[in-house]
Amino acid sequence: MQTFFLALLAMVVSTMSLLWLRKWAVDFKFVDVPCERKSHNGHIPLVGGLATFLGLCVVILFSSGPLLYKLEYLCFSAILVVVGLVDDKLDIRASYRLLILSFLSIWLVKIEGISLSYLGNLLGNGSIALGGEALIFTTAAIIGCVTAFNMVDGIDGLLGVLAACTIGSLGILFYSSGCIELARFCLFFIAAMLPYVVVNLGLKVKSKYKVFMGDSGSFLVGFTIVWLLVFATQQFDGLPNGQVAMRPVTALWIIAIPLMDMATVMIKRAMKKRSPLKADRTHIHHVLIASGLTAKQALASISVLAMTLAGVGIVGEFTQEDESFMFAAFMQMFVVYLLVNIAIERKARKRAPELI
Repeated sequence: MQTFFLALLAMVVSTMSLLWLRKWAVDFKFVDVPCERKSHNGHIPLVGGLATFLGLCVVILFSSGPLLYKLEYLCFSAILVVVGLVDDKLDIRASYRLLILSFLSIWLVKIEGISLSYLGNLLGNGSIALGGEALIFTTAAIIGCVTAFNMVDGIDGLLGVLAACTIGSLGILFYSSGCIELARFCLFFIAAMLPYVVVNLGLKVKSKYKVFMGDSGSFLVGFTIVWLLVFATQQFDGLPNGQVAMRPVTALWIIAIPLMDMATVMIKRAMKKRSPLKADRTHIHHVLIASGLTAKQALASISVLAMTLAGVGIVGEFTQEDESFMFAAFMQMFVVYLLVNIAIERKARKRAPELI
């Protein structure tokens, strides 16, 4: 009953925040303006991330459960939400964002003792345990995850659906391993994000209430996911029986689409001798729309693929498939994804070159 009440509270606070913040965003010009890379109509408030954070924040503060490092999570998340809001307003340079993420990573590893230091038996020749390299790997993981979810936020509903798919998968794995509080946290995050998804997709609400996540939201989603992945795959005091919820290789499958899309886009930019951080219209949603799909069809296609790959990871975890086999299968899947993506883009360029 308490879990249901807190999830409902998260939705209510998030909904009320959306209604109030959208007016504030319009007054202070925290809005997304259409440009050559953005084809939406009108100036859309960028407050979905802040509303989600406020809904989640209230629930965490009211929750009496022993959620691991909850104050630390709120502190780091608040910093990233503020940075995202500044980025939404001023469009700060990518190098500055990387610097801030690197600083937070160093703080997490050196001060809080939270890091990705165990990678499992990925290559089939023994477990991989990182020593001094844990700082570098954790920093890369945080930057990569935040960047991946930031990049994939390109059409209505996509960030919300992919975030729900990943966090929902983590919730299932936490629950099955006995980490009930972390499973509840996953539920609360999805509940806090749900009002944004509803108004973003325009489900039974007027178009004038439409909002975007903004960088504050994609930063929050990316950081929350990598935060949960750390507690899902690493040993920490406070976890039931000292057990982890899943093996590190499973993480690749439950964040497959954002991860593969980010890598694919950077590879394609490098092939064209462009900066890997320079924005363009070559993400999977852009390519599918240019190939002839509607935005909703592209959303449905990507969502089904994401849930399918996450399902493969969950099944592999439950059946304890060999880690090196799961890793090799994922890498083969990525190669197929890359080649298919490039092939579709080439056909799309011939069909509608102005869209890519």
